[in-house]
Amino acid sequence: MADVARRQVAGLALLAVVAAASLLVAPDRLFGVASDLADRPVVFGVLLVGVYLVRPLFAWPTTLVAILAGYAYGPVWGFPVALSGTTASALLPFLAARYVGAGSGLVARLGDSGERFFAATGDLRGMVASRLAPAPSDPVSAAAGLSGVSTGAFVVGTAVGEIPWTVAAVLAGGSLDSLSTAGLTAISWELLAAGAAVAVALLAGPAYRAASARR
Repeated sequence: MADVARRQVAGLALLAVVAAASLLVAPDRLFGVASDLADRPVVFGVLLVGVYLVRPLFAWPTTLVAILAGYAYGPVWGFPVALSGTTASALLPFLAARYVGAGSGLVARLGDSGERFFAATGDLRGMVASRLAPAPSDPVSAAAGLSGVSTGAFVVGTAVGEIPWTVAAVLAGGSLDSLSTAGLTAISWELLAAGAAVAVALLAGPAYRAASARR
């Protein structure tokens, strides 16, 4: 029990750090550095790796970093770079939540709700649907970690579900003449609606079976 309590205290401390960092550190300076390094692909690649590693700490959206990849490498090379980085970056909150564990209280209830969701949908289908839904990446990753989703299903489901958002962000970045946080609207409402519709379609069968089982 003491070990669980220590892990939960560590988890709460990490959440506090993330909340503070997201308020204090805006990506404006990052965009300035990225603009200066965009014509040096290798150095820019090192920058991207670092940004993907710290992105969850600052609660920056994955599409923001994908825009950087599209800006520097264009759509063809930017897409695999951005998708790989997004998937790897999502593993950090997933593994952190798995380490903290469900424990008790609100965290336990969240873990139980997630377990019921993935038990109904299956790990892979549930992850793909969760990524296609217009929801913030890191809470989805943390919920999957608390719910006991397998690492393989998490990685594959994240990679598949993030494809449309990554494509949109990379294309937006590739079309920019200069980087700025102003006016970066990579995700249109049409894409949001389409992603939500596909997510609902993926969950319709499991939801119907779950409802039928309760009758």
